[in-house]
Amino acid sequence: MLGMAAPNLRTTLPNPRQFLRFAGIPTFCRFPQIQSVPPQQQPIDWAIYGVPFDGGVTYRPGARFGPRAIRTESQYIKPIHLEHNVNLAEVFSLADAGDAPIKPFDSKENIDSVVEFAQSIGDPRHTRLLAVGGDHTTAYANIRATWQRRGAPKGGLALLHIDAHMDIVDVIAGSKWSHGSVFRRAAEDGLIDVRRMLSIGLRGPLNSTDDLDFARQRGVEIITCAEAQTGAARQRITNFLKRLGDQEVYLTFDIDSIDPAYAPGTGTPTCGGLTSAQAFELLRQFAGVNLVGADVVEVLPDRDVTGITALVASHIIFEILALSAVRTRSRPPS
Repeated sequence: MLGMAAPNLRTTLPNPRQFLRFAGIPTFCRFPQIQSVPPQQQPIDWAIYGVPFDGGVTYRPGARFGPRAIRTESQYIKPIHLEHNVNLAEVFSLADAGDAPIKPFDSKENIDSVVEFAQSIGDPRHTRLLAVGGDHTTAYANIRATWQRRGAPKGGLALLHIDAHMDIVDVIAGSKWSHGSVFRRAAEDGLIDVRRMLSIGLRGPLNSTDDLDFARQRGVEIITCAEAQTGAARQRITNFLKRLGDQEVYLTFDIDSIDPAYAPGTGTPTCGGLTSAQAFELLRQFAGVNLVGADVVEVLPDRDVTGITALVASHIIFEILALSAVRTRSRPPS
């Protein structure tokens, strides 16, 4: 048997003592390819898929190679989360769903293609989607697919947004569909509720104070990177999560929220960001939220000569799945 067969496992992983991590075809976190998940591990709880597209960037391209690099670096991810005391392979059936077909020359056309692909993954009534970019237009596509799979809830999904930038500008260079306009479009289309949006990590120089007007005027809760490590910020996060209660939440994580000293491989690096440890601790504060979809985006391997950015991104994926596992473990099926 290839995997660590055990009756209490929902996901069969390769035995790391026999099938070493430097060998074999890399999948996200060594999860099985979706077509090989056996019937007894259906339906799949979380499917991870890549979106190798960077046609929406406003500065340095190359994030199209992000999913491939993250798959490679994620080979050292293990299923047990020490701090949350949860084994992902026991709680969830997990799978790598491959990469979405890409339309490389048009951001909006690509988004539509990704949504169509995402809708075909797993059981739309049960399987939740984690998209790995690619640029941040990945988020719009996966949010739309998630919103549709959740029955198109009126008012949209709540949003946890970890990023150095708000990505809420209206038009850039004549386009409404760049990575800098993602959440403006999602709000306009009713996919997210900006009154239930928490954005953490904003920092660095701005082109204009007007860039934040859309968010501020509509009630987005903003915690800057400088504020994020304070006790006041922790209390604001706690209060926000209490207000959400059991509402459905989408989480988007831009790797440029982490300081380029820890994550240099990104197209819009901004100094003064989170350390990798601070990013993990921040995510752990969200444990137990009703997470229905997520993405990790903007890894640019050409600027990541040692692979540390892709490695951090693979750990972010692990942390996000662990948040959902904590909730599932505490709410066993009736």
